[in-house]
Amino acid sequence: MTAREPLSTSFTASSTADDVVRGVDLTGIRAIVTGASSGIGIETARALTAAGAQVTLAVRNTAAGDAVAGSIEGSTGRGRPRVGRLDLADQATVSSFVAAWSGPLHLLVNNAGVVTGGLERTREGWELQFATNHLGHLALAIGLHDALALGASERDGARIVSLSSTAHMRSGVDFDDLHFEKRSYDPQIAYAQSKTANSLFAVEATRRWASDGIVANAVNPGGVATGLQRNFTTQQRQSLDAAEAAGVFRYKTVQQGAATTMVAAVAPQFAHSGGHYLDDSREAYTVPNDADLAHHPHGVKQWALDPALAERLWTVSTDLLRA
Repeated sequence: MTAREPLSTSFTASSTADDVVRGVDLTGIRAIVTGASSGIGIETARALTAAGAQVTLAVRNTAAGDAVAGSIEGSTGRGRPRVGRLDLADQATVSSFVAAWSGPLHLLVNNAGVVTGGLERTREGWELQFATNHLGHLALAIGLHDALALGASERDGARIVSLSSTAHMRSGVDFDDLHFEKRSYDPQIAYAQSKTANSLFAVEATRRWASDGIVANAVNPGGVATGLQRNFTTQQRQSLDAAEAAGVFRYKTVQQGAATTMVAAVAPQFAHSGGHYLDDSREAYTVPNDADLAHHPHGVKQWALDPALAERLWTVSTDLLRA
């Protein structure tokens, strides 16, 4: 069988969110952006609002969210985004957010993320990065499934965008020790595991929900200097600086970082095609699990797209959420 060519677009690593939505009319689209009180989340919400979407900012700090909503209203002149409280590490707030939602949903952008400097756990004992970046977003998506299905029936499809990262290349999912109860804690490996999980979520969500008109895709926004890096170790920062000096990596602006999210959210190529990992505004090429990140900075490892692993992760994760 001939290998399928990755889906591509006219956009590049230098494209911005505004470039992607230019000429796109999102009037009538209802969207949720998690973590929309800082960084890429703000730019994503702003670009969606500017294109006419009715956006809800799902944030832990609603005061910060209100300030962002006011800023977006002022800069776009297209209406004020709504604000809802959501702490992805607290399942009670996820349930409350879902319960408060009514009507259709056409776009869910799982943008929020956390990087820790050391081992932290939720009240359930879950490792915080896995709990926030993966489990919280999974619970949110499952809770909003019916709203997404309703949105899909109204608008010929609904989309979920799951933010992953090049970090996924450093670790698959360790099903024998998801929460670092046996192995020594390494925050970089924990983050990498959660980002692989974000990609696997897109694979399995599409498999389960495509018949409902819902597709999910994972995106790597690229290196953007945001608050997410505040807990990076000196080693992590030095590694990024060295990669940039070698030409393997370069920082993007927030506007460029949000572009790939917007491609997954609005580009026609991904309207009915899911389970992909996007990098630099197009579908990434797949590399073996032993591939060197330095030589494949824009690839996606097989373990992040493996259907069997995606199904297993969904089952294990939903069992945790039900416990």
